[in-house]
Amino acid sequence: MTVLRIVPAGPAEAAVLSALYESAFGEAWAPEQLAQLLAGPGALALIALDEAGEPAGYALGRVAADEAELLSIALLPDKRRRGGGHLLLDALIERCTAAGAATLFLEVATDNAAALALYRGTGFCEAGIRKGYYKVGPAAVDAIVMKRALGAAG
Repeated sequence: MTVLRIVPAGPAEAAVLSALYESAFGEAWAPEQLAQLLAGPGALALIALDEAGEPAGYALGRVAADEAELLSIALLPDKRRRGGGHLLLDALIERCTAAGAATLFLEVATDNAAALALYRGTGFCEAGIRKGYYKVGPAAVDAIVMKRALGAAG
């Protein structure tokens, strides 16, 4: 199991989050867009630091009223499958709960077996399908909408 330290992030860490996103997904999320998102109301960001203090992953979320949404979560490819995703997700759940959210929602690609296992293993259940939500080259992949109760109900 990887030892990670989870730290909060904000607009000042947008370039780090952008680099992590690109390393994890092979596409860019502009630092300026991330900074704008993180400066908005209810935005939450966490960075996982490895034993050397280097960024190894992140989680992005947003809380509005009593609902939260996991926008993105990822670890660098060489840091995966060692419990870091679970650690990041747990930390985001704690932050969303503390911010007053009663339910956390997310979308996950139907072909992302590792993420589906993580979410199902942490209490998420299916709430719907978004047809063709993800574009993978010329193909479209459906997304499963999942939700989980937080706080005393979670």
